[in-house]
Amino acid sequence: MKLKLLLTSIGTLLLAGAANAQEAAATPVADQIADVKFIIDNLWILISAALVFIMHLGFSALESGLCQKKNVVNVLFKNVFIISMGLVTYYLVGFNSHYPSDWIIDGWLEIGGPAGYDSAAAAANETREYADYTYWADFIFQGMFAATAATIVSGAVAERVKLGSFMIYSTILVAFAYPIAGSWHWGTGYLNRMEIPFYDFAGSTVVHMFGGFAALAAIILLGARKGKYTAAGLKPILPHSLPLAAIGAFLLFFGWFGFNGGSVLSADAASVSLVFTTTALAAVGGGLGSILISWAVLKKPDLSMALNGLLAGLVSITAGPDVITVPMSIVVGFIGGIIVVFSVLFFDKLKLDDPVGAVSVHGIVGIWGTLALALPFFNGDNDSVSFGSQLTGVALVGAFAFAFSFVLMLILKVTIGIRVSEEEEDEGLDVAEHGVAAYNE
Repeated sequence: MKLKLLLTSIGTLLLAGAANAQEAAATPVADQIADVKFIIDNLWILISAALVFIMHLGFSALESGLCQKKNVVNVLFKNVFIISMGLVTYYLVGFNSHYPSDWIIDGWLEIGGPAGYDSAAAAANETREYADYTYWADFIFQGMFAATAATIVSGAVAERVKLGSFMIYSTILVAFAYPIAGSWHWGTGYLNRMEIPFYDFAGSTVVHMFGGFAALAAIILLGARKGKYTAAGLKPILPHSLPLAAIGAFLLFFGWFGFNGGSVLSADAASVSLVFTTTALAAVGGGLGSILISWAVLKKPDLSMALNGLLAGLVSITAGPDVITVPMSIVVGFIGGIIVVFSVLFFDKLKLDDPVGAVSVHGIVGIWGTLALALPFFNGDNDSVSFGSQLTGVALVGAFAFAFSFVLMLILKVTIGIRVSEEEEDEGLDVAEHGVAAYNE
């Protein structure tokens, strides 16, 4: 009986194999190649989404490491909330606002419904009718980007913001403000319709600068941490774990290969290889720039500046890793690393407290990266990018992010309040807000 069953099974497999072979033979070679390409491209988008997700772990480690140990649980909790609420709101309203099929105000505003709801594109999910990848691969990749804007703000307002107020703020920012600004460029809105369209490959402006300028408005209204700026001058509030901060920065560096590499929107070998290379070289260029200039200015090699230099190099290249030449990617990153050092020192002189340097890394360096893309020295005389269009995009997105964030934070400030009490700040938000310390000692 066992032998008979075995022979029957072998026969069934052979017949199935023959049928599949006949079907494959009947399919044109070009279609078979297209099917394989579609599968590989889609897989790369999904892998990139996973890499961008890891960046949220990087932000969590970096922010908590650069803050005091009495606020670590609070920082981590905010990051858990941001990715959770960010993905849900992006599904419910953000995705179809980001990539409108219709407009409330043409080229400027759309508030969409849930992703995939009554959508012909979603119905074509498993075919090449949508793009070189599926509808849901597109959604999950873009959704991982969306929460980044609020995560940038999270680090800037750390150690003194009320948890409930921040949760409301970040939900509204990710659900509405980020998709609206992004639609002007990636959703074929105003910035995409200029005579020479605004160019921002993976989001130096529409992701990083947006988050940086939103953070700037927030810290202006929130005020500095207690004891940071005194009559005698600046009193540094030291990070509790530079090793944790370093782990976070390297995780962000790692995830950025998905952030930029996935924005190729295919697994095209030449394009992805180029983007990987310019991304990595800009990052280390930024690290070197910040190391050299901070050592010269501060008279000591500063690790936190070096880590922010790596990130500044990454933000610098994000607007054009496919356009900026390989040797010039090092220079663009290097200059970004120099800019971030002076920017951090500048905001401290203004008494604008940013515990992790988020405004400088993402906001100020985001401007540099977006404008550098339009300079012939860096882009190999690529005339498809206009300095005027780049400047328009920077000004428009920066002003909108700042204004939206300022108004939203001001409403929260005059209604439910945005800052914890002095007693809670002294005690630490871990105990005051969560009732538990990060470390049991």
